[in-house]
Amino acid sequence: MKYRVLLTLLVYILGSWGLFAQRKTSPSYTSEQAVADTTLRVDSAAQDSIALADSTRRTGLEAPVEYKANDSIVMTAGNMAYLYGEGDVKYQQIQLQAENIEMNMDSSLVYAKFGLDSIGDEFGYPLFIDGNDQYESKTMRYNFKTKKGYITDVITQQGEGYVTAGRTKKTETDALNMVGGRYTTCDEHEHPHFYIQMTKAKVRPKKNIVTGPVYLVIEDVPLYPLGLPFCFFPFSSTYSSGILMPTFGDESARGFYLRDGGYYFALSDYMDLALTGEIYTKGSWGLSAKSNYRKRYKYSGSFMASYLVSKYGDKGLPDYSKSKDFKITWTHSQDSKANPYRSFSASVNFSTSSYDRNQMMGLYNANATSNTKSSSVNITQRFPNNPLSISANMSINQTSRDSSISVTLPDVSLTLSRIYPFKRKHAVGKERWYEKISMSYTGYLRNSINTKENLLFKSNLVKDWRNAMQHKIPVSATFTLFKYLNISPSFNYTENWYTHKVEQAYDIQKGAMAPVDTTYGFYRTYEYDASVSASTTLYGFFKPLPFFGGKKIEMIRHRFEPSISLSARPDFGNSKYGFWEDYVYTNAQGEDVHVQYSPFANQIFSPPSSGKSGSINFSLNNNLEMKVRSDKDSTGFKKISLIDKLSLGMSYNMAADSFKWSDLSVGLRLKLSKNYTLNLNGTFDTYTYGYNEQTGRAYKVDVPRWQAGKGIGRLRQTGTSFSYTFNNDTFKKWFGGGDDSKKKGEGDASTDATNADNPDLNGPEDGEKKGSRLLGKKKEDGEYDSDGYYMAKVPWSLSFNYSMSLGYSSEFDPKKMEYKYALTHALSFNGNIQPTKNWSFNFNATYDFDTHKVSYMTCNITRNMHCFQMTASFIPIGPYKSYTFSIAVSSSLLKDLKYNQSSSYREGQQWY
Repeated sequence: MKYRVLLTLLVYILGSWGLFAQRKTSPSYTSEQAVADTTLRVDSAAQDSIALADSTRRTGLEAPVEYKANDSIVMTAGNMAYLYGEGDVKYQQIQLQAENIEMNMDSSLVYAKFGLDSIGDEFGYPLFIDGNDQYESKTMRYNFKTKKGYITDVITQQGEGYVTAGRTKKTETDALNMVGGRYTTCDEHEHPHFYIQMTKAKVRPKKNIVTGPVYLVIEDVPLYPLGLPFCFFPFSSTYSSGILMPTFGDESARGFYLRDGGYYFALSDYMDLALTGEIYTKGSWGLSAKSNYRKRYKYSGSFMASYLVSKYGDKGLPDYSKSKDFKITWTHSQDSKANPYRSFSASVNFSTSSYDRNQMMGLYNANATSNTKSSSVNITQRFPNNPLSISANMSINQTSRDSSISVTLPDVSLTLSRIYPFKRKHAVGKERWYEKISMSYTGYLRNSINTKENLLFKSNLVKDWRNAMQHKIPVSATFTLFKYLNISPSFNYTENWYTHKVEQAYDIQKGAMAPVDTTYGFYRTYEYDASVSASTTLYGFFKPLPFFGGKKIEMIRHRFEPSISLSARPDFGNSKYGFWEDYVYTNAQGEDVHVQYSPFANQIFSPPSSGKSGSINFSLNNNLEMKVRSDKDSTGFKKISLIDKLSLGMSYNMAADSFKWSDLSVGLRLKLSKNYTLNLNGTFDTYTYGYNEQTGRAYKVDVPRWQAGKGIGRLRQTGTSFSYTFNNDTFKKWFGGGDDSKKKGEGDASTDATNADNPDLNGPEDGEKKGSRLLGKKKEDGEYDSDGYYMAKVPWSLSFNYSMSLGYSSEFDPKKMEYKYALTHALSFNGNIQPTKNWSFNFNATYDFDTHKVSYMTCNITRNMHCFQMTASFIPIGPYKSYTFSIAVSSSLLKDLKYNQSSSYREGQQWY
């Protein structure tokens, strides 16, 4: 409990007893205890409450001054108070903490300084707190009445950096006038690794710093040439506009440059805009605009537009080239809470093919080597209490290799979700069979073009763009027969609308069919098919004999899911439909050749296929599990998956004239561990082959392999892929070891318990400001064992991604009458390691099995030098062989204080 000590009471006590001094030692000695001790020898007049109330007016202060000390308080007849041991003085929102404090009760002056321990080390530096502002120093004089002060060796944090000065004056407006000040982002305050030496400076806390002449000092070496006549450091905590300083560097192909300089506009609380530019000494230049926007619970996104003019070589010489590129990126996402019935999203990444190659910043990311880019914008509208929804989409796909582009605009779809048109609204009794019939509808309207980038805006909307509309209506139902058999009939109807058709004829020069005439108008095609399927589920159980593991294995279960379906469709290539045309021409040998083609081929929606179909489809799904007794619990069991899924599928086309059997498809899924699943998919060829010695080509023979005595099928194609990551904990999991996280958690719990028994270790009480200390020795970070030894850790990881594909090659073996196999591999790997706390290294690479060497690799090295960051990136092999080196200040405020050096990949690469 704290009592207010007033100057009137002190004058009365000290005037009655003359010179008085008393010092008392206690764990926590406050101003209230000092008053109680001094009044032991006085009468009750010292307790006059009126005198206490009048003391603030006599000193000219607006509020009482509260103070305390942990060691002792000494007061003298000269109206001086001395606080020893973590002294703390409070006046309104002002607070002063120090090991030693002297107070003049008449003039409202306070002097604070540090203390010395038994070996002469300094501690308890004065800390001045004024609201949210804090200053720490070695000595400080302050006047509570005038709010002025004189400080030596002050240090204060402003923004991301620290300001220190040998001599400082604090004005009544809270400004700090400094002589010989320093500004740095290094937290080694007494001996920073680098700093900006300020001859004179004025600091307006939380606002800015204005200086006189300044120069840079690195490791105590002054760099006078790197000086400025004045400097301005803004520390605005509010959202505001400002200048973006450019980055200086050089590039061998385009010369010296200034890049990313411009102006930042704080447009509103929801949107900003940054206009930047770049210029090179050899004539290249560029402009860009970037904007971010966000509205809580509504939407968020970003937009960027860039224009770049690149010039290489000398004008008038053969190696001179000039290119104009642009890029537009836009991302937009809508909050799910914004509108439950309407959604809008965008992901646009559109640029010219050579933009990423000419834009230097794209060298060390995926854009520099990416061959394809895609963009899309989508809006979807749903209707409450209605199964209808409308979706509109725009998509762009680019291929940088040949500058081709594919645009679809618009792409509108109208969807009616599944409905039961015959279901009764107020059903009574059992469900009728016709109530199970369901249907849905999907309509598509598309307009697209495939062309080159330079021809896109020159294309004709009618002649060059392809447009069509499609309608799909599926009807289905599911019935249960004999309780266990599921019967599912279905009917599908598809109709296409076209705006043109293309007539073809035989071209003698090309030796093939070629378009000869395009007719524009409204054309309609349609197709339909019907199918019925039957499926069920069967279970089989097997109990192994005791001497075959039956004591531990409780049961093995096999789940078998067979299904069969029959589908049929007519021949829409028949002339009565008019979807296909018959054409007869005479070849070079004078023979008549019959060709059938569709005038609606090569459009957005394919025309109905020719040839009737009547197929029987077979599929088998298998699952095998084992139930075993648990080792931990004699009464418990656990399931082990032996075969998670084994599927087989095949079909037989009764309407085909030949090759009625399809390939056999097989899928296998195995759960090898809790976190890893192996998937294998393969296709088996069901027919035999013949060989024409004259042409040297193989051909398929309409003889199934089982009829030729070659089994059911031969593997045509299969493949799989897997990945794995090795790290510090991998071998502990394999061979056992302690759980570091568990041990760490247990240690934290014991620490918390200890602190609970010692409340003094838990920090200050509520409402008591302690402030953060900047001066003094730094605490060493890191983990230590129980013996006090540093626990050095080397985090590392190494990841592999391997894929394999096995299938028929182009080579045929006439002796075996079989195609030879070709094996295709792909291996990529990446890793990172941190050998020390400040060093880190990472890389990623791809291995080419055809050339038996690493085809591409990127490496990055980072060194954290406390307040500096050093990075080196290099590509040691391949066409992009190059490097870049940078050393810069870690703080984002001084991000332009850096040195860059790089090579150009263009020195060893030619673009065509």
